Amino acid sequence: MVLGWTKHGDGKHLAPGEVVRPDERLTWPRMVGFGAQHVIAMFGATFVFPLVMGLDPNVAIMMSGVATILFLLIVKGKVPSYLGTSASFVGGVLAIRAGIDNAGTDAIVTGAILVVGLVLALVGVAIHFLGVQIINRIFPPVVTGAVVMLIGFGLAYVVADFYWPQDQWMALITMLITFVMVVAFRGFVGRIGILLGLVAGFVLSWGWDKAIGMVPAYSDGTLKIPAHFRVDFTAVEKADWIGLPNFHLPDFKTSAVLLVLPAAIALIAENIGHVKAVGEMTQTDVDPYVGRAIAADGVATVVTSAVGGSPTTTYAENIGVMAATKVYSTAAYYIAGIIAILFGLCPKFGALVAATPSGVLGGVTVILYGMIGLLGAKIWIENRVDFADPVNMVPIGAGIILAIGPVKHLISGDFRLEGIAFGTIVVVGGYHLLRWIAGTRSTEVKEPIG
Repeated sequence: MVLGWTKHGDGKHLAPGEVVRPDERLTWPRMVGFGAQHVIAMFGATFVFPLVMGLDPNVAIMMSGVATILFLLIVKGKVPSYLGTSASFVGGVLAIRAGIDNAGTDAIVTGAILVVGLVLALVGVAIHFLGVQIINRIFPPVVTGAVVMLIGFGLAYVVADFYWPQDQWMALITMLITFVMVVAFRGFVGRIGILLGLVAGFVLSWGWDKAIGMVPAYSDGTLKIPAHFRVDFTAVEKADWIGLPNFHLPDFKTSAVLLVLPAAIALIAENIGHVKAVGEMTQTDVDPYVGRAIAADGVATVVTSAVGGSPTTTYAENIGVMAATKVYSTAAYYIAGIIAILFGLCPKFGALVAATPSGVLGGVTVILYGMIGLLGAKIWIENRVDFADPVNMVPIGAGIILAIGPVKHLISGDFRLEGIAFGTIVVVGGYHLLRWIAGTRSTEVKEPIG
């Protein structure tokens, strides 16, 4: 049974190095503590990325709890994981918002994410029946690493877009504080360093406003800093303590779907890596559940985006918590999911998160985007990709440059390919085209000499 946990020992004591398996649990009070720890671990990224994408963080937090419970049920409790907001969609979503500026943009964004969720679910089903090797043929490590890299580095233009000196300084200060938090502190504090950096930046912004307030932006005093560049608690004061978040239904536009579709490749790679990491830690064979895990993430993304929530993915932060505690019990994740749902039922909390100044978000996202990009390089290193081979180097380099540009290619009418979507097509299509040409040439029969 999925929820049929057995009690671990006497449920009270855990010896150093002792492992609590996915189908085991400690006493319920202790499990609540471990569940709360998982909530804290996922918290920073799960509400930062919705803010960056312009989605409601309250809905994202609440639906991450629903997604996690749904995921555990689909994988039959064999892969303990938390599903938080995915960063892989940020570039595509920002591209959608740049091309569409009206009241229905949020619905178009979540509609595009929903379609990607459907694709991911179908890929998961295919992997479940055909085996994970089918993905390795279509998306080998050189391609997967490139897509992950261009998703991260393709966002460089976003963090450069600060017009106000106050934003620029606050972004720099927040970034430096986050550096220190992540590197100088070990263990749990280091793992939530990005969250702590964001909180510190928020507090400093509030102090800046209190000390200086609205100051002229130009020497002649004709323009002052707009209110949305400051910490504004007006919405927090008006929000209720208890209530439903702001749900909305999705809308669908083909051009928007194409902009976020490359994220599916990153999610496949991410899920496979995380599932295998959990298998190594728990000393169990999880390969039969890789397809289920990918399908579960797809289904969860469909469910969350159907009500205005963010796309989901398994979280390395929570895998890190399991590695540190040796507690792999799925009971902790069910508890974490319930806690997240309760957080989502507090509109005042969501309004507080939404009050985060843009400069503070900019300082944090510089680090996050860079980390996403370097994860692509990590995939190359771990799989020993040979860039002396022009089949690897030529299409990968071209695709990354097109994404970072971001280069825009008009297809017809108002439909165009650009940025991450354009770069992904060049990477995937170019790699397989050159691999086919190279294979054809290697099988040609050479004419004898003389």
